[in-house]
Amino acid sequence: MRNNLLSTIIGLSQLHSLALAQSSATTITVPTGTPIVGDYNGTYRPQVHFSPPQHFMNDPNGMFRDADGLWHLYYQYNPTALVAGNQHWGHATSKDLYHWVNQPIALFPPEEDTFVFSGSVVVDKNNTSGFFPDQDNGVVAIYTLASPTVQNQAIAYSRDGGYTFEPYEGNPVIDSTSNQFRDPKVIRYNDSWIMVVAYPQDFAIGIFESSDLKEWTPTSNFSHHGLLGLQYECPNMISIPYIDQDGERQDDMWLMAISINPGAPLGGSITEYFPGHFNGTHFEAVDGAARIADFGKDNYAGQWFYGLSEEENPVSIAWASNWQYTQVVPTGDEGWRSAMSLPRENYLTKAKRVGWKLVSKPYDLSPVLGRELASNDSFGNSTLTVDYSDVESNAIYWEVNVTGIPVTGVSSTASMNFTFSSPITNESIKAGYYFGGDPVYFLDRAGARGFDNIFFTDKTSLASLASSDGSWNTSGVIDRSIFEAFIDSGVDSVTNTFFSTEPLTRMVFSTADLPEDLKVSISVRALESAWKDLESKDGLVYGNKTSSTD
Repeated sequence: MRNNLLSTIIGLSQLHSLALAQSSATTITVPTGTPIVGDYNGTYRPQVHFSPPQHFMNDPNGMFRDADGLWHLYYQYNPTALVAGNQHWGHATSKDLYHWVNQPIALFPPEEDTFVFSGSVVVDKNNTSGFFPDQDNGVVAIYTLASPTVQNQAIAYSRDGGYTFEPYEGNPVIDSTSNQFRDPKVIRYNDSWIMVVAYPQDFAIGIFESSDLKEWTPTSNFSHHGLLGLQYECPNMISIPYIDQDGERQDDMWLMAISINPGAPLGGSITEYFPGHFNGTHFEAVDGAARIADFGKDNYAGQWFYGLSEEENPVSIAWASNWQYTQVVPTGDEGWRSAMSLPRENYLTKAKRVGWKLVSKPYDLSPVLGRELASNDSFGNSTLTVDYSDVESNAIYWEVNVTGIPVTGVSSTASMNFTFSSPITNESIKAGYYFGGDPVYFLDRAGARGFDNIFFTDKTSLASLASSDGSWNTSGVIDRSIFEAFIDSGVDSVTNTFFSTEPLTRMVFSTADLPEDLKVSISVRALESAWKDLESKDGLVYGNKTSSTD
C-alpha cells in the first residue's frame, strides 16, 4: 500500500473529529477543478465496485446517463475527513458502469454550516427552466441545502454536461421552516416535472409538480406505509417494467422506494419498496406490504439513473454500507470509507407464493469479466476447490444453476455451501442454500476477524423457493471486502461487507445429500480490476484533470 505517499498529498485530515465534520466546514482546502487523488491498492479496496478516491462517501445522488451514453454518478462526499459531514457532491463518470473516472467535485456548500445533501439530476432537453437557450443537453441538479435549523430544496444548472454547476439565484425553490425535509428525486412525467421528497420524521413522501423546475406545487403525500423505522429518507419513484415468469413484458408499473434509518429488521438502515400506480399527482401502492430491496446489512439509499429509454430496464446503484458502523470500519486505515453496490438492472415480477418482487441483476459484467477459473456442468454430491490467489484483483464471479428439484421428499440436510477463506489465517465467510422444506439461503460473515463491532451482526438468511419447474439459481461477486449475491434470478439479493485480516483467496463449493435427479452446474470467473489501468507510475489514480471529457 502507498498510504504514506497518499497522506503526504491529502494532509492530516484524519485528525478531524466527527463533531467538527458534522457541524462546520473544515479549514482544509477542498480542491476545485481538480479531482482528488486516490490509492486503489488497499487490501479492502473494491476493484469492480465504485469507492471514493479518499475520505467518506455515502448516498448516491443525481445519477444520469447523457446523450453520448456516459453514465454520471454523484454522491454525498466529505472530501476532508473519514466520517460523515461537510457534505459536497462528489462526481465520477463511466462508459460501462465499472470503469469509473473520478471527476472534480461538482457541488460545494454555499456557506458555513449549510451543506449539500442528497438530490437528483435531470436533463432539461426542452429548456423548460430557461437556463439553456442555445442547447438541448442542459443539466439541472435538484438537492437539499441543509443547515442545523432548516432544510430547503435548491437547484443548480450546468451548461457543460454536468461537470460544473451554477446555483440558481432564486434558491430555495421550495422553502420550509423544518430541519426534516430532504432528498428530492425528480423525474419527467408527460409535460411536467415530478418531485418526490421526504418529510423524514412525519413518515411522509411529498409529491410536487413543476413546469419549469423553479416553481413547485404540492399535489399529495404518500405516508405511513411499510416499515417506518425512525425516519424516511432518500425516496425514489420510477416507471418500471413488469415482466412475468415467462419472460413476457406486461403493462408497466410504478415503484416507490423509501429508505429508513434506523429501524431495519437487521438493524440500522435499509431500503423498502412499493409497487403501484401513479396518475401524475398521486401514487397508490398495490397493497400494504413492506418489501425489502436487499436482505443484507449493507444496502441503502438506492437510486435509479435518469435518462434511459422506455424500452430499457431501469438501472440502480445503492450505498453498500450501514449507518450503524460505517464511520468506524477499518477501511479508514487506507484513507477511505464506503463503496457503492454493483450497478443493477431492475424490473418487477410476481414470484412464486409471495407475489410482487423487485428483481435485481448485475448490470452487464462483461467489461470486467476475466478468465474462467473453474466449471462443472454435472456436479453431484461433491466438492470443488478454487484457488484464486493469482487473481490480481482478488475479485471473482460465480454462477450456479440447479434443475430437477423435487416438489416433495427432499432431505432437510440437502444443501450447497460456499466457503471463501484465507489459507493463512483460516478466516472465512460462508454462504449456502438448504433445499428441503421451505428452502433457505444464508450468509455468514462471522469468520472474518478484521472488524469487531456490536452492530456488525454476522448472519442473515431468507427463504427462497424453487421455481415450479424445479429450477433455482444463484450468482454473486466477492470483491475484497464486499459480498454481493443474487438469488433465484435476482428475485432476492444480499449485500454484506466483511473485513478479514488477510485476503480471502480460496473458494470451496460443496454439495451434500442431494437427490439423485437433482443436477447442479457451476462456473467461476476472475474479475479484472477496473482501477488498474487508471493508475499512474506512482500507483495513484489522479482522475480526470480536464473538465468535460474522460
